[in-house]
Amino acid sequence: MLQRLFPAPATSVLLLVVWLLLNNSLSAGHLILGTLLAILIPLITERFRDEHSSVKKPLLALKQLLIVIYDIITANIQVAILIVGPNKKLRPAFVKVPLDMTDALPITLLASTVSLTPGTVSAEVYPVSEEHHVADPNEQRFLLIHVLDLKDEAELIHQIKTRYEAPLKEIFQC
Repeated sequence: MLQRLFPAPATSVLLLVVWLLLNNSLSAGHLILGTLLAILIPLITERFRDEHSSVKKPLLALKQLLIVIYDIITANIQVAILIVGPNKKLRPAFVKVPLDMTDALPITLLASTVSLTPGTVSAEVYPVSEEHHVADPNEQRFLLIHVLDLKDEAELIHQIKTRYEAPLKEIFQC
């Protein structure tokens, strides 16, 4: 019964909090309207949501978040040195990173993590069927990454797979 009324309880809570913050009011009217919207919006949009993996190891997810934040900070410094430093001989390149994951959410998080880290950007996940815009689950997938300064392709692939993909696989158990 509760699952039918609240198909996405975290989303409902978030919607209510955002509504109250945007209106900067805890009046009865805003509480009632915010609660009504927090219940109705997830109910109306439920059929549009895809089922995706859930976090199985939240503490590891928190640790991974801290690692990504650290990597973003250090990559910012490295890119700044590359850009304003004396050595302006950059070696930009595209690199295909083979993926061991098949679930959409962990792959999206991996691509986002790579894109958030300065000096790299995710370009595409492929192969993808032209007809349906979804990949065959049995086909090997790759994440195409553009790198600002590529020193060693094998080392970059190893780093992405061990530092980002492996923890995501463990967090989502996929």
